[in-house]
Amino acid sequence: MRCAACIARIEGGLVEIPGIHSARVNLSARRVRVEHDPAVGEDVILKALRKVGFDAHPFAGDAITGKRSDESRKLVLALAVSGFAAMNIMLLSVSVWAGAVGTTRDLFHWISALIGVPAVAYSGRPFFESALAAIRKRRTNMDVPISIGVIVTVAMSLYETATGGEHAYFDGAVMLLFFLLAGRFLDSVMRARAEDSVAALLRRVPSEATVLINGKQVRRRVDMLLPGDLLFVAAGERIAADGVVVEGSSNIDRAHITGESLPERIAPGGRVLAGTINLSRPLTIRATAVGNQTAIADIARLMEQASGSKSLYVRIADRAARLYAPAVHSLAGLTFLGWMLAGTGIHQSLLIAVAVLIITCPCALGLAVPIAQVVTAGALMKRGILVKEGSALERLATADIALLDKTGTATRGRLDASDLPEKVGERAILAALAHASRHPLARSVTSALEGVEAAKGDRIAEVPGLGVEGYFADRRWRFGRPDWVGTDRDGGTTTAAFGPTDGGVRLIHFADALRPDAQRAMAELDGLKVLPQLISGDQVDVVRQVAGVMGIQWRARVTPAEKNVLVIEQQAAGHHVLMVGDGLNDGPALKAADVAMAPAAASDVGQMAADIVFFGDSLDAVPRSVRAARRMMRVVKQNFALAIGYNVLAVPLAIAGMVTPLIAALAMSGSSILVVANALRLRSAAR
Repeated sequence: MRCAACIARIEGGLVEIPGIHSARVNLSARRVRVEHDPAVGEDVILKALRKVGFDAHPFAGDAITGKRSDESRKLVLALAVSGFAAMNIMLLSVSVWAGAVGTTRDLFHWISALIGVPAVAYSGRPFFESALAAIRKRRTNMDVPISIGVIVTVAMSLYETATGGEHAYFDGAVMLLFFLLAGRFLDSVMRARAEDSVAALLRRVPSEATVLINGKQVRRRVDMLLPGDLLFVAAGERIAADGVVVEGSSNIDRAHITGESLPERIAPGGRVLAGTINLSRPLTIRATAVGNQTAIADIARLMEQASGSKSLYVRIADRAARLYAPAVHSLAGLTFLGWMLAGTGIHQSLLIAVAVLIITCPCALGLAVPIAQVVTAGALMKRGILVKEGSALERLATADIALLDKTGTATRGRLDASDLPEKVGERAILAALAHASRHPLARSVTSALEGVEAAKGDRIAEVPGLGVEGYFADRRWRFGRPDWVGTDRDGGTTTAAFGPTDGGVRLIHFADALRPDAQRAMAELDGLKVLPQLISGDQVDVVRQVAGVMGIQWRARVTPAEKNVLVIEQQAAGHHVLMVGDGLNDGPALKAADVAMAPAAASDVGQMAADIVFFGDSLDAVPRSVRAARRMMRVVKQNFALAIGYNVLAVPLAIAGMVTPLIAALAMSGSSILVVANALRLRSAAR
């Protein structure tokens, strides 16, 4: 695939097949994602692709990487041959330019032909093979006019040489191929760099893992792992599968997923993801998802899907590319006829027509949007923000109001314990009691007392619905409901009590803490002209307090249906709504919004409905995404201006005979490289 016209042919050819519902091409990755009925086999899809002129095979990461490497190697060899030939022919041409005439000039032309024709035949294969495949399918692509231009130039030169003419253009034909190949090679390098974020993500999963079988450690390839396997992960090793910690405590580096540099403390029962690094101590993990079912594989697929989505600007570029082939061939033909009627002669008229064929190319236009989406999505992923749908960035750039859920979105969705005992002995007893329960309040205390060695006690047991009790130094201690522990103070729903049953009870308070940087993130949204509002089904006093800290407007006691209605009302008022939510009750509003975001800890419904998912605790992901989306759209518009401006300026010059085929090749390659290079500036878009 070379341009947006290729995308149109592939997608159009596939959706014509009964049973194929949709086809989405990723130009930079050179892949097509097909949704089809189970009855439609791979052979049907491959046959349909061959029918429109493209060879393909089912996706396999290693095979794709190897194929791309082979293609790059072929381009480099062709580039080297054309460059070497061009230098030698240029040396011979100097003599002709210096005034060589007669037999001497003819001899130099024949030597140039002996060097130039084989060089063109070899170096031009990437263009000739592509053009021939398209013509066989009664279609055209951007390589057809390039091939016609090169072949016509060589044929004219051979005719001039055979008839003793003054001018031959072997140097121009070979130099033309040299610059076209240089542009294509640089373009392939830049495309590969744009894909690096996905490839680098997948490379984080190790190729082998240590499996525990009957107490023995056995090394096994990752593709042979099964859910339920016990994996031993030494300190410093990468984890090979998603799973749950069975034994051991350690710190886990999740920076490539969350974007946060601080490691996460993990203990038995904690969940770990493939590709993360075990930093401190050995862990035993029970695999829950392996291979293509892991979270990191899902992220890679979603990043790919995002780069292949169809936004408004992509659709505009596609339509323009479809008109390219008939328009450029008609234009070149009319140019040739016009100059012939003007009396220029067949040779000069053909040269001008060749320049028109070469200089008019839709590549820059076709690359304008996809490459910007790919680079921006990769930059955000490095910050722990996963873009599931590329067109979401286009919609996010226009957002002017942000509706945020409270619990689990504006707040962390977990309770933090405070007012814990200060005495070392009491903290050790509380740690022992909290370890004996899986209640959310107990787990919160366990997290708060991380690093505290639990005291040794007797008869530690959980009393369902009340709490945990145990004997320490012959005294009975309890942790749980205040009235059960021994106090008549009203603790409310976010309070527990701790102490001995013979007196000295203290209350431990729990609060759902705000996400880090919440206040600053809301101020940044306001600075971006995005009005943030907190909407929650929680009690008025709680929502008012949280909104007051965040410094934003709020609404309390809002039902799921009312959230959905609120989104629709804002849209009816002309606003573009960004909805940020995490729970089942946010699903309708997330789907109704112009663009939706959800934290990684969101419910399945929340994650499915969201266009963008952010990892980590910080709410800074919201304004960061808005800034990146707006910067992307600025670059997209710049790319469109560059692509359109190039054709507006270059085509008239070529028609007027002011551009040689060689200059046309430089201009055409340069326009594509300029667009890609401009998009690569977005690598820092998420800062």
